[in-house]
Amino acid sequence: MPTNPPAAQRATAAEPPAPLNAPRSRSDLFWSFTWLALQGFGGVLAVVQRELVEKKRWMTREQFVEDWAVAQIMPGPNVVNLSMMIGDRYFGLSGAATALAGMLLLPSLVVLSLAIGFASVADHDVAQRALRGMGAVAAGLVIATGIKLAGALRSNAMGLPACIALAVTAFVAIAWLRWPLLAVLLGLGGAGWAWAWHCLGRARRAHEAASARARAAVPPDVPAKGAAGAALAEVAADALPAAAADTAAPPAGTAANNNPASLTDADSGQAPQP
Repeated sequence: MPTNPPAAQRATAAEPPAPLNAPRSRSDLFWSFTWLALQGFGGVLAVVQRELVEKKRWMTREQFVEDWAVAQIMPGPNVVNLSMMIGDRYFGLSGAATALAGMLLLPSLVVLSLAIGFASVADHDVAQRALRGMGAVAAGLVIATGIKLAGALRSNAMGLPACIALAVTAFVAIAWLRWPLLAVLLGLGGAGWAWAWHCLGRARRAHEAASARARAAVPPDVPAKGAAGAALAEVAADALPAAAADTAAPPAGTAANNNPASLTDADSGQAPQP
């Protein structure tokens, strides 16, 4: 008798993800990245992740991590590279140019104005303390965003342990050993690429083997050909003579009833002749 799942199980059941949004127009793309750039004081990674993933829902966390990794290895500012990738994804080359203009046009004017105003107070002790405080806040934003995005690594092809190992190795190489950033990026990035390629190939082969086993377990709906058809024909040939013999043999106790002599003797009232 079917039973309903417990309430706790129903509550924890995975729900289908909500559909992603998209920029409504190039104007929406321009002003979205303009507003994003104006907020990017210090911890720009935290602002970008919050705006694109949580608020606008233009991409998932997994997509953001992958695109941000690509933007890291491209020359130029990471957030500018990411904005051009997103613009090109939705509107092609014109979208990439629109996103670039949104990131640089109005924010550049604001930065120039702030730079001119800051030059007159840069040597004051209050300004120096304020900069140190903002640096600590920016570091906290980056760390918090990194922890928030770490959950997306569970679905990575390399597996969570390999991702953690690469992240820890990169941190040690840059923060403690002071290795050049380009060398760490190329070395660990190449190792991660090779391991991901291996894991994807292994997963593909396992999927193909499972599909082959599933196809072999399902009986065919149409007559088989080749060796399988010959085997089926042989089994059918062995089964047909036995079925014909069972059909031709009379059931037990019906031979006397089908004998004409027995019927004649019974009707005449005489005993049957031996």
